Formats: sequence, structure tokens, C-alpha cells
Amino acid sequence: MPVTPSNIPHRQIRAVYDAHTIRVYQAYCDTIADTALAHGTFISPPFKMERMTWVKPSFLWMMYRAGWGFKDAGQKRILAIDISREGFEWALANGCLSHADESVSQEQWLTLKNNSPVRIQWDPERDLHLQPQEHRAIQIGLSKEAVQLYVHQWIQRITDVTPLAHSICKLVQEGDLVKAWEMMPEEREYLPSTEKPLL
Repeated sequence: MPVTPSNIPHRQIRAVYDAHTIRVYQAYCDTIADTALAHGTFISPPFKMERMTWVKPSFLWMMYRAGWGFKDAGQKRILAIDISREGFEWALANGCLSHADESVSQEQWLTLKNNSPVRIQWDPERDLHLQPQEHRAIQIGLSKEAVQLYVHQWIQRITDVTPLAHSICKLVQEGDLVKAWEMMPEEREYLPSTEKPLL
């Protein structure tokens, strides 16, 4: 059973990970998903290297974004991408918050934003009903050199978890939340090694 929201700080990275990899999620159309699964990474075309690509360690935030894979044809396939922890740490160390906060001036933030290939964004985590929670889940936007590193170096394995998403969705719709939780990926707190403040 996952930890309850009362035990989770406002901002905390939670993910499925081991000693070498950490899992992120993306949702795509059939063409991009099938090509990625066949090659073990994203292939351009159909994947667009010039666009910022957002990765999400939170399974439920991905389900919210893609509507359990039923939202639209462009997000019907849910992919679990295991990337190297070194790559994930690089993204965090080279990231800039998507929006300026009180820790920096607008001018300082714009300079950071223009010089960073990575965006860090914190959005409300979701529950099984995809309703927003008080605590936040991290999203990481990769562009420029970060996309190149992601596609050509960081990705270790890609798995199609669309059937899992559909199964959990069905249980939620039937009201069997206990069984739905049992099928959920076990996400644990991830402590980054970077000293750069992201929270």
C-alpha cells in the first residue's frame, strides 16, 4: 500500500528505481510507441528531437495527463522508460524551474532559463481518482542537448504499461481501490545527489 499523503512532504521526488536506473513515464501515439519499443529508444522520425519532451516519475500524474490512455490518440500508449540514474541526476543538476519563484529575481530566472536545456516543474500529485493532492510530483522537460542525451545515452529499457494502466483504471471504476493500489508501481522517495536546490 502506498504511503498516505500526510506522510509526504510538499515537494518530493518519488519513483520506481534501483541501483542503476530510475523509471519515468511518457504517453504517445501508436507510431511513436511501436517504433520506440522495437528499437529500445525513441527514433526520429516519428519522435521529434527538436521539441521539449516531458518525463514524469509519477505513474498517477501520467495517468491524469493521459486519462489512463483513453484521453486521445496521441497519448493512448503509456510507456515506462528506465533511464540511467546518472542521466536523471544530470537533468536535475542542469535544470531550471519552469516559473520564477521568490528565491531569484525575474532577470536571474530568465538568464537561467535561457541557458538551461532542462525545465523542472512541480504539479499537484494525483490520487486513484486523478484528483489533485496537496503534495507535488516532479515533471522534467528535456530540450536541446538533454533530448539528445536522453535518447542516445540515458534510456536503458522501454516497456509498454498501457495494459497495466487500463487494468488499474477498470478497478477504480468498479470501486475496488484496494486491488487497484496493489497493482500500482511501488514508488519510493528518491534522494538526488545534486546539491542544487530544486525544492
